[in-house]
Amino acid sequence: MNWSAEFFSTLLNICRDILPITLVIFGFRLFIIRKKIKHLKQVINGFILVIIGLVLFILGLEKALFPIGKLMATQLSNNTSSDLWIYLFGFLIGASTTIAEPALIAVALKANRVSGGAISFWGLRVSVAIGVAIGITLGIWRIITGYPIHWFITIGYAIVIVQTLRAPKLIIPLAFDSGGVTTSTVTVPLITALGLGLADAIPGRNPLIDGFGLIAFASLFPIISVMAYAQISEYKVKQKLRSRYYQELKLQRKKLIHPKK
Repeated sequence: MNWSAEFFSTLLNICRDILPITLVIFGFRLFIIRKKIKHLKQVINGFILVIIGLVLFILGLEKALFPIGKLMATQLSNNTSSDLWIYLFGFLIGASTTIAEPALIAVALKANRVSGGAISFWGLRVSVAIGVAIGITLGIWRIITGYPIHWFITIGYAIVIVQTLRAPKLIIPLAFDSGGVTTSTVTVPLITALGLGLADAIPGRNPLIDGFGLIAFASLFPIISVMAYAQISEYKVKQKLRSRYYQELKLQRKKLIHPKK
């Protein structure tokens, strides 16, 4: 199939998939709210751009991201004497794709504004990236060793439950959302391709469980890392307050012992 045929085939599929969303939005606007759509020309142009963007994105996944991720995983597993290079690649690809994730950038900006700066823009992004990187590295180790995936997921969510009881209440909803936000347009294609490539290259692995299971690790560990970031930040603030309190207490004692004449 040539490029033009693939493009138009994907275009038809996208139009079919977007049709229910379009009907719901326009239907509620016209028949339930009963108001005309302002700037109709701009809205239609926006829908056209969205459709074209989705078509190009899907073609890009099929032609570039999926193949290169699978190729890298296969070459690393076949041509390296040490598994450390595979772990390093997984860690770096997880961190770099998460930092570049548009959905995470948007959420971090909103969280920073809504919290009045209490939630750091870069702090949130870096903590999520570290969580994804650790999760993918652990997931790769699980694929290589062949341990059951439910062991890791069960232990991971047990840690999340304990953290939820101890973490600052402000960060808990954002931490749970970060797992879903980060597994989006940039991160998922490369992680999925990496997992599928490793599952194909290692004998006895199931691509459905081992390949797609890597996404579960990328979704779980950001929750842990974001709450850990909040807990560490809270601990540092408390330590500073304690230090100031003891300094003021020492000054007061000195004044009592050696009052000024």
